[in-house]
Amino acid sequence: MIEQFLARPKPFLPLRRTSPAPDIVDFVRRRLAFHPDEVQQTILRSNAKRGILNCTRQWGKTTVSAAKAVHRAFTVPGCLIVVAAPSLRQSGEWARRAAEMLARLGIPRRGDGNNRISLLLPNGSRIVGLPESEATIRGFAALEMLIIDEAARVSDETYRALRPMLSTSNGEIWMMSTPCGKQGFFYETWAHSPEWLHVTVMATDCPRISPEFLDEQRHVMGTDSFRQEHMCEFIGSGAALFDPDLIDAAFDADVRPL
Repeated sequence: MIEQFLARPKPFLPLRRTSPAPDIVDFVRRRLAFHPDEVQQTILRSNAKRGILNCTRQWGKTTVSAAKAVHRAFTVPGCLIVVAAPSLRQSGEWARRAAEMLARLGIPRRGDGNNRISLLLPNGSRIVGLPESEATIRGFAALEMLIIDEAARVSDETYRALRPMLSTSNGEIWMMSTPCGKQGFFYETWAHSPEWLHVTVMATDCPRISPEFLDEQRHVMGTDSFRQEHMCEFIGSGAALFDPDLIDAAFDADVRPL
């Protein structure tokens, strides 16, 4: 059942677009040769304005977000979609996946002439990839969609620089990542923003990852790394000498101070 993939506790009803994209799953199957699994179909069909995906490695978050972006750019003329990632290489890899999908639509790869990583569609829509650099990403406005890939490894400063790009359009935000400790905007959004659509996919939920591989990974990685990389748990702060969870557990609220 799809409910097993939605994070607990369930978030409140997210902000909505006026209507969901029509037949998007059929579109990506027939036109993009992408056959999404059940949870990926939910992401594609979602009309949430704010979505956060806490996913195991190798689930396909790049592919599903690229498919959602390509469909939007193809069906909404003149729209602007921005993809941010921790590095230019990661933004470029995301754009390469989107370019392959556009090629299946008969649209050759073509930049917008202004941005190093960009895709320009015949209908005037653009997809632009940005690296993590708070000082150099400013200048975009009226976004239809903002996608933040590997968001747990993008700085808070970059996130704060990206958010104003949605001011006049009230566009969508989709962020996706595996956890990287209890720190940063990705964790804070996951833990404290119930109005967002929350989706979690552990490695044991992914039909493309075998139990045998996970057993090997658990042995090689160790318990904490395995829980974070494959079971989508936020472990520690990612930087502290002592795990904050252990420190918190050492205190007893029922003991009165001296």
